[in-house]
Amino acid sequence: MSKVPEDLHYTKDHEWVRIEGKKATIGITDHAQHELTDIVFVELPKVGAVLKARDKLGVVESVKSASEIYAPLSGKVVEVNGSLADSPETVNKDPYGKGWIAKIEITDSGEEKSLLNAASYKKHVGE
Repeated sequence: MSKVPEDLHYTKDHEWVRIEGKKATIGITDHAQHELTDIVFVELPKVGAVLKARDKLGVVESVKSASEIYAPLSGKVVEVNGSLADSPETVNKDPYGKGWIAKIEITDSGEEKSLLNAASYKKHVGE
């Protein structure tokens, strides 16, 4: 059973979002990191990149496969988790904490309505 914190938002593509005012922290869910198994590389977006919701944000590679990460909301990348370059396995160990991928400044707060809450995400992954 994957961890699905109640205070976050989710996408059907297994990204999580923590919204604080106009900023959103983004990562991949516990379910996603379990499916990928041992993560060996994380391709981060460039700070300053302007993305629309569903644009490619980055890539997570594991010993098993590579998966694209999509921007759950439109916005400008204001920070990336550079520590993942040396320690990509942090995404496996702490997906909702130190394993975050990027932070964006949200440009369309109305898109938040398209995200799943914890109960809807659990149902989506069959838990």
